[in-house]
Amino acid sequence: MKNNLLAVSLKYPENVDAPLITAKTSGIFAKKMVEIARENGIPVVEDDILANVLSVHQIGECIPEATWEAVAGVFSMISFLEKNREEYRKEGD
Repeated sequence: MKNNLLAVSLKYPENVDAPLITAKTSGIFAKKMVEIARENGIPVVEDDILANVLSVHQIGECIPEATWEAVAGVFSMISFLEKNREEYRKEGD
């Protein structure tokens, strides 16, 4: 991992227009945040450019409109992978 690692977490509640920034950090704290997420089965996507753009915004803010397409792609990929993982588990039963 890079020394200047950034980590930004997002949440997309049903009652908001866009995902919210729920946490952000850098350096060793970012590394720890990613480690904890992975240990708890929370999807982690590495995108340095997107993390840089989102990290300048405040926790609790909606993501900027300029990032909607990129973030939608991330959420779509996560949803696809989680659906396939569930289907794979069902096949193993």
